[in-house]
Parts: sequence; C-alpha cells; structure tokens
Amino acid sequence: MTTQAEPFLTASIPGIGGVMRATHEDFQVEERPLYLPCGEGEHLYLSVTKRGLSTPDLVKNFSSVLGVKAQAIGVAGLKDARAVTTQMVSVQGVDQDRISRLAIDEQLLKVEVLGRHRNRLRTGHHAGNRFRLVIRDVASHAVESVPAVLAELSRRGVPNYFGPQRQGKSGDNHEVGAVLLHDARRRDRMSRTKRMWYLNSYQSYLFNHILARRIDRLDRLFVGDWAMKSQNGACFLVEDAEKEQIRADCFEISPTGILFGSRVSWAEGEPGLIEQAVVIEAGATQEALVAAAKDCGFRGERRALRVPLAELDWSLDGTTLTLTFALPPGAYATSVLREVMKPSAGF
Repeated sequence: MTTQAEPFLTASIPGIGGVMRATHEDFQVEERPLYLPCGEGEHLYLSVTKRGLSTPDLVKNFSSVLGVKAQAIGVAGLKDARAVTTQMVSVQGVDQDRISRLAIDEQLLKVEVLGRHRNRLRTGHHAGNRFRLVIRDVASHAVESVPAVLAELSRRGVPNYFGPQRQGKSGDNHEVGAVLLHDARRRDRMSRTKRMWYLNSYQSYLFNHILARRIDRLDRLFVGDWAMKSQNGACFLVEDAEKEQIRADCFEISPTGILFGSRVSWAEGEPGLIEQAVVIEAGATQEALVAAAKDCGFRGERRALRVPLAELDWSLDGTTLTLTFALPPGAYATSVLREVMKPSAGF
C-alpha cells in the first residue's frame, strides 16, 4: 500500500492556503491537566513553557541539569518543537531548590513549581490541548471558506487522523514497523521505546487508511461498528445502528477504527470488511497481525474516527487568520489546519 494524502471531510469547500509557523509564536499549545498534584510524594510536578524545543530534548536537558535519569522524568504528551507550548512535567527525587538550576532562556521560557505527587506523570495523563494558531497570507475567499469549514467540522467532527510526525522526517516509519513485526532479531536489537515507536507508526498508518475509507461517513454508525463513548472512552459493539445513531448525532458516541494488537476486537459487518481490506492491501492479514502483536507484547486498542471541535473562535484580519480551539488527548491540530488550508503538501 502506497502512502498518499488523506482525503478531506470538507473537500467541496475551497482551502484558504496560507503560511503556517512563520514564527514559533504562530503555533501555541496549552496542555490541559487531567489532575493537579496532591501535595505529597516523591514526584515534583512542574508547568513548563518552551519555545522551539521538542519534548524529548526538554527531557534530556532536565536530566542533565537536574542530575536525574531520563526515566525519572514524566510527561503527559509530546509537544511540537516548532511552537510555543506549555505542558506539565514530573521529576522524581529532586528538591524544589534544585529547580533553580534550570536557566530561563529563549527556549525555556518559564518553569513553575506546581507541587508534589505520588506518581510519575505518564503518557495520556492530560485532558487535551488548547491551540492558538495563526495562518498568514490566506486567500481572499477565506471570509467564506473558513466559517463553512469550521461549521462542518463542528457538526460532524474533526477527522482523527494521526499527524505526519508519526511517520518521521522521511515518512517511512510504518515501513520499519511492518518489518519489525516479523523480524524478532531486529526487534531484539532495539530498546522497547524505539521498537514500540515504529510499531505504533504502523498501527497509525493502517488506521489512517481505514479512516480515509470512511471519511464521508465518519459520523455514521453501522451494525458491527465498535462505538466509543465520549465520556469515558469505553467501547461497545453496535447491534442497532439506527438507535445508536441518535447518540452519535449529539456526539455522545463515535465510530472507531482499529489500532491492531493481541487483544483488541476487530469490527464486524461492513466496518469489519473495510478494516480487513486495508490490512490485505498493506500485504498482511488479521491473523498475522494478531500473532505478531502477541510476539511483540502489545494489546492494541480502538480509536475514534472523529473528535469534537471545542471552544472554537476565529478572526480574520486582512490576510491573517487566527484560530483558537480545543481538542481531546491524542488528536492533532494539523487535522483542523489541513481542512481549512487544504495544503498540497504536509505541514
């Protein structure tokens, strides 16, 4: 299966083009905490604002300056390097006084001590992100296109594609992941973190193709779908699509696609046929993926095909568009940008 641009949900509405990330300040992200530190424990929680610095590089910097292993530092999510971002960080086994070693500069803009907590901050331990994005030099028809696109995304949901960063600079991480599934010797030569990064890239590659097949029906439920509850992420098998569609229309639930693994359930009926077809086109089979996942030690999960667009606001000043919105954990702002801009290449 070849890599190609994912189809747009709002394909009938002209994109506005424009320039994104002319400066780091044009892409601002504020992570929403899932919880705040309780006040006691060996993990010190910090709120960190950074500019032009990736989260892995932030962790390396903290590890070196604070004199702790990288494994003692926890983050809830990976934030863009080409941006100004605020996120929570936990550091195990350090006194609050040691934080003063962190030098505030043009990359590390602010460090605020939040308090102590009993557990390390882990991936996914946040309530989503709020974005403030500036797009410059947009087309003259933006005044018509922007409200039309945003209205459609608000009504039907934002396509929950994985962003291109999952596939690395060369865009071929999924190819390495596909090889690793069946090459135990190569897997064993990698750290678990690196191995899982490539395998997750292959999962996301297949998911994006499943979503692309259902892009015009991403808000429709079918018998055999696994629907996800927006409130808690729990999934259930859809047996009465007409009945459940009422809940989907008010965003209480959404259809899902598979991130294959050893334990996750595959869809049935028409949704199941789509998942199987994508896997076959990729040169694999459902049985082979399940067996390989058992060998590699990951269970898999279901992922919603769409996410809600919340706290939306926008303004157009000449040829400069400013967008603010919130997305749940795991969703990419680029999924909103690409619908509005419709770029011919990736971000």
